Amino acid sequence: MKTFLRIVAGLALVGVVALLAFIFVPVQRTQPAEALAADWEPAEGQGEYVLHASDCVACHTSDDGESLAGGRAIASPMGTIWSTNITPDPETGIGDWSYADFRAAMIDGLEPDGTHLYPAMPYENYRLMTEEDIRALYEYIMTEVEPVSNEVQETELSFPFNLRFGIRAWNWLALTHGPGFTPADGPELQQRGQYLVEGPGHCAACHSPRSVFMSQDGVTADEDSFLAGGVIDGWNAPALRGEGTDLAKWSVGELAAYLATGRNAHSTANGEMGLVVEHSLQKLTDEDNLAMAAFLKGIDGDAVDLPESFATAAGAIEVPTADSAGSVTTEMLASADPDMPLGARLYMDNCVGCHFATGKGAPEIFPELQGNSMVVGSETMPLISVILNGAEVPSTAKRPMALRMQGYADRMSDDEVAELVTWLRGAWGNDASAVTAADVATVREADHGH
Repeated sequence: MKTFLRIVAGLALVGVVALLAFIFVPVQRTQPAEALAADWEPAEGQGEYVLHASDCVACHTSDDGESLAGGRAIASPMGTIWSTNITPDPETGIGDWSYADFRAAMIDGLEPDGTHLYPAMPYENYRLMTEEDIRALYEYIMTEVEPVSNEVQETELSFPFNLRFGIRAWNWLALTHGPGFTPADGPELQQRGQYLVEGPGHCAACHSPRSVFMSQDGVTADEDSFLAGGVIDGWNAPALRGEGTDLAKWSVGELAAYLATGRNAHSTANGEMGLVVEHSLQKLTDEDNLAMAAFLKGIDGDAVDLPESFATAAGAIEVPTADSAGSVTTEMLASADPDMPLGARLYMDNCVGCHFATGKGAPEIFPELQGNSMVVGSETMPLISVILNGAEVPSTAKRPMALRMQGYADRMSDDEVAELVTWLRGAWGNDASAVTAADVATVREADHGH
């Protein structure tokens, strides 16, 4: 018996020592995948371009704050995470960080003192960036970004998520990819698109599902779950590959237009994707937006037909006609029968002038509602919120006219919105579940609280 107790005590001691080492032994920083020459200098404009490609502004700028000065609330399943000040202010920003410190944050999710960053910072993806781009980004921030003194609200998550040393174990599960970029076989243009999508663009952070440990389930193109769709703060981030997805129906040119302008013949960008277009994608070159579109279109082996140009000057609008799946709904709406279901009558009163009886909308102005991922997605909050509060498509260089949909919170009751949403999710061949007035009330209350 004494021998057994000694063994148990010994194992307990080993466990305590291992836990203390886990907590207090400094984490080793990942070494570079490639060494830069001592005299290496970024090309003119490279650092600013990487900043845009990496979508830093959208997360590190609050709605009423100065660029990159932090303070934006980022929702997560663990609670609200406040983005940091990444201007070169030495007191409240990163002005006293060395390049090695900066690289450790980008690659390993580590602050200079070894504190783990919460993975709202997409270092799972940024670690796939080239050393040149990371170095160029550092040089740009430190030498060309204006320092801003802004003490950001500290992130305070509940137990056990406030114990940041636990992220060390999470990283063992999540950071299964070494640093640097490995292109797949294929044309150079699609390899460039792969790099932008996997690395700086960190598309998988939203568009890949999450594992049971909340890590990205699919970080690179060689994984089947890569870009297979995810859910972010109650919004569906639709799958970007596979049969039945929007992208499977779009041409390379239509996809590139959506990236560069936030709109195309089928859809418009809103929510977080609207911010990505506004702060990042519209500032990339046509070639890079085309490269991403070509990569996404070809990721499952589909033919990649490159257009000579995209998002050129818009001509006359041609309203699409109904297809076979939507013909029954279209004919019912066109009849204007007063005995139509309440949802259909509400659509006629409030929506048909823009989205038309066909549900096809107007190209580059009013999105399709037939098969729209927001309309038929598993998460109903976004559609309800848009109907209550309206939505806006940002102005971009190629499409400077901002588009605004009004909200109907003061015009429709919870019961009426529920009827309309339920009808939309079953019209024109859509096949999604119903919503209730209680669902609408929950969204109305949450939006009012914001």
